[in-house]
Amino acid sequence: MDPQKYDLIVIGSGPAGEKGAAQAAYFGKSVALIEKEAVVGGAAANTGTLPSKTLRETALVLSGFRNRDLSGVNVSLKQQVTIRDFLVHEQHVTQDERLRILTNLARHKVDSYRGTASFVSPNTIAVTSSEGTTQLEGSVILLAVGSCPFRPPIFPFHDSRVWDSDTILRLDFMPKSMLVVGGGVIGCEYACTFAILGVDVTVVEQRGRVIGSIDAEIAATLQSEMEALGVKLIFNDCVDSVDAGEEIEVRLKSGTVLKPESILVSSGRSGNTKNLGLEGLGVAIDGRGLVKVNEHFQTTVPHVYAAGDVIGSPALASTAMEQARVAMVHAFNLGYKRDVANILPYGIYTIPECSMAGATEDALKKDGVRYVVGRATYASNARGHIIGDSKGFLKLLFRFDDMKLLGVHMIGELATELIHVGLTALLLNQTSEIFIDACYNYPTLTELYKYATYDALGRRAVELKNEGAPLA
Repeated sequence: MDPQKYDLIVIGSGPAGEKGAAQAAYFGKSVALIEKEAVVGGAAANTGTLPSKTLRETALVLSGFRNRDLSGVNVSLKQQVTIRDFLVHEQHVTQDERLRILTNLARHKVDSYRGTASFVSPNTIAVTSSEGTTQLEGSVILLAVGSCPFRPPIFPFHDSRVWDSDTILRLDFMPKSMLVVGGGVIGCEYACTFAILGVDVTVVEQRGRVIGSIDAEIAATLQSEMEALGVKLIFNDCVDSVDAGEEIEVRLKSGTVLKPESILVSSGRSGNTKNLGLEGLGVAIDGRGLVKVNEHFQTTVPHVYAAGDVIGSPALASTAMEQARVAMVHAFNLGYKRDVANILPYGIYTIPECSMAGATEDALKKDGVRYVVGRATYASNARGHIIGDSKGFLKLLFRFDDMKLLGVHMIGELATELIHVGLTALLLNQTSEIFIDACYNYPTLTELYKYATYDALGRRAVELKNEGAPLA
């Protein structure tokens, strides 16, 4: 039987796969989507983005953390958090997201196939399942296969007490103590989540600080807040050996010995490209299985595109969606969205959450750009008092000469939402005037933008006065 022919074959149903398929189908292209797992959604829906953020929200509720400063109110909701308490909401959210994805694909008339995909020829994909093998032929192929946690061989992942960011969702007991290996985004997010539930959490990180990609001042505040939650932070060290006997014994390079009840390993991710047959096709991949692409998200084989985690950084669900849309516009010359935005928001769902868009101070210093900083704190904001967040703050970076906004950095409740105000201003190349002229609701955290801008203008005026320069 001849292969079923399509304009586009998408491999993977995560954010990049779903949105890439829908984008092409919206413009009338025939689309097939292949998913090897029993459920759609990829890591974003099933093991990563949504589950981890849902667990965070559940932990905040169960611990009463959001009500930390309501004087005279006792909101100790749970004396003992059970695994069912912790996981049940995540399971509901995940199921709803899978249904949404299936509905969206059906609405766009995308044909779905269940099975493992592999290239038979440059345009032919074999889909293998328990029911046999089907061949599909596509003019364009989109690789949206995502990534999986990298598993350093030193860790005994066969032990039920040793997890990565995928398997932690299958935990069957609430540990009294946990060692988190890696102080990056995922490690810090889970460290905070378990810490507020009363787990004794230790993070070991081989660098000298947490989350090296964010603003140093934000990182320092996050470290302080994590320690306030009870998280122990060990920097400039790494795991040398693990003995998982009746007790777990972990020896660090420094000689320190730890005996946690459980281990979460967060050591980066690898692309899910194994067994696709990409090497024989001529698609270039690196040592971690990540696919190399150009600015149009084309691989080294022009009709094969790739988007999402499988191409590496920034490896965000939001950017994966945009990459796939742009890839399909280029593939089919749709005359629509031609580029991914040149400034992207980064959201880190620690406790407190952090977010950023644009340049950091370190980057501006490296590039020799003169800038001025403006800050506004939750402690000086009425809404900040209402919600009981006294440590959060907004930090704006403006170019000194013309007060053009260059960077936005934030830590505190709702930071990942509020960052979009600054992101929009950055994309529109706005100056300080946008925040000074705007009138924001009161009381809101959004007001922080106005007062951070006033702070920056005041600092600039002082510098100009010291230099004997006119203020205008």
